[in-house]
Amino acid sequence: MSSAGARAPDTQQPSQNKQSLHYIVRSGIAGGTAGCVAKTVVAPLDRVKILFQASNPEFQKYAGTWSGAFRAASQIYADNGVRGLLQGHSATLLRIFPYAAIKFIAYDQVEHILMPTRESQTNGRRFAAGAISGMISVFFTYPLELIRVRMAFSTRAQSTQVPHTFHPSHSPPPHRPSFLAAMSQIYHEGASVPPPSASSASPLAPVSANSIFARLPAVKFYRGFTVTLVGIIPYAGTSFLTWGFLRSSLVPPPDASRPASDRRPSPLADLTFGAVAGAVSQTVSYPFEVVRRRMQVGGLTHPERWMRWGETVRSIWATRGWKGFYVGLSIGYLKIVPMTAVSFTVWQWGKRVLGV
Repeated sequence: MSSAGARAPDTQQPSQNKQSLHYIVRSGIAGGTAGCVAKTVVAPLDRVKILFQASNPEFQKYAGTWSGAFRAASQIYADNGVRGLLQGHSATLLRIFPYAAIKFIAYDQVEHILMPTRESQTNGRRFAAGAISGMISVFFTYPLELIRVRMAFSTRAQSTQVPHTFHPSHSPPPHRPSFLAAMSQIYHEGASVPPPSASSASPLAPVSANSIFARLPAVKFYRGFTVTLVGIIPYAGTSFLTWGFLRSSLVPPPDASRPASDRRPSPLADLTFGAVAGAVSQTVSYPFEVVRRRMQVGGLTHPERWMRWGETVRSIWATRGWKGFYVGLSIGYLKIVPMTAVSFTVWQWGKRVLGV
């Protein structure tokens, strides 16, 4: 009796401590680290996928085939080297650490509320916990995501079209926009005098004094936010649902007689569950992602107004039909499957290392 009584508190402690500051901070560190590691692993594929989704004219010839992703990456490498493949990655890391930290913290807390015991776990609650955590993280980190996309969208050819007032003896403007330059470009979009980094591919109309952008310039950093918020529901919900379902179905229930380190799935199991979760969630949510990318880069062609859902969807449909909503899906699989697998695995590993 005494030995059983001594073990009982240990089996309950993790659940009781989930709302403590100690648990929240360490869970956030584990989640943020997991996000950074996972994004770094797939950074070159992420750059190519953004160029495909946003219909960058230089890279449309590569879209639609599995080999196209590697040929596009080869062109980027030939033009700009390794730095080209990692363009926009600094902004990605600035965004992904808080994004992943908030997402995993929120999931832990929502899971604790909705599913305090193994018996209370259902697929509906798993989906709800994932969707809620995804929406919370997107709300707080979306401006960083928009800046990252703009940095990744810029290419060498576009930079040669950029008007500037440099003296011939001066160096031309760099074709790789910095984080601050991309942020400034977004903030000044639609101004009566376009900033030096604005593209001249099409005329840029100034923002009307009555426009929401003129009254609230910060709103420019939320282009595509509504479709992102809606799209994160099936993506994060399905991701956590699949991952949680596989863990509960294929991993034996915890045994209090075994050490705590033996009660969790192995890293290989977490990698497998994460890979399946990534593939399923990517398939379900991909059309939302394509629409979101188009709306995010819409400020480069229509800086004076807000690109709406209907307009963006009609534009994609008119250009490529239903296939347009799945442009870059093959590279999406190449990116999301390993990224999700690594993310879940490093998150669980980090929690073990940090004692949560």
